Amino acid sequence: MAIAASLRHISNSVFQRWICSIIPRNIHSTIQLRHGEYEWQDPKSEDEVVKITYIDKDGKETTVRGKVGDNVLYLAHRHGIEMEGACEASLACTTCHVYVQDEFLDRLTEPEEKEDDLLDMAPFLRENSRLGCQIVLQKDLEGMRLQLPQATRNFYVDGHKPKPH
Repeated sequence: MAIAASLRHISNSVFQRWICSIIPRNIHSTIQLRHGEYEWQDPKSEDEVVKITYIDKDGKETTVRGKVGDNVLYLAHRHGIEMEGACEASLACTTCHVYVQDEFLDRLTEPEEKEDDLLDMAPFLRENSRLGCQIVLQKDLEGMRLQLPQATRNFYVDGHKPKPH
C-alpha cells in the first residue's frame, strides 16, 4: 500500500517501464485469441474426424466433418449453419440451443449448473436440450444429429444476429 501511494505522482509510462523491469521476462502463454475467435485446424488423421448432422428449423439436414475437440457452435459457424451463438460461447445466452438425438445425449458430459440455469430460460426447452457451445466433439459422437429449435431468444437484442468473426 505504501509503495502504491508513493508511486501516484509517477506518470503511467514511467510506471509501466518500471513494472516491466521487475517482472521476470520468462513468462510464456498460449496462443492469444480475440474474444469469440476460434483457432481451427484440419484433422491430422481420419481417426480425428467426427461427422455430425445439423437439422435446421425447416428440417434441412446438413452433415459436416468436424474433428475431435471441435466445439459444436464454432463448427456450425464454419459450415454456415444458422446457429447464432450471440455470447460467443461465454455461457451468457441460449442462442446456440440444440436438441441432441437421445442415443447421444448420454455420451455427453453432464451440463454444468450454469448451462442448466440458462437452458431453463430457453424457449421450446425439451429433455434433450443442450447448448451447442458446451458440446465438444469426441469420437464416440460420430453420427450425432443435432436439431435446431424453431426459435431462440437473444437476450442482447431481440432480432439482432451477430455475424461470426
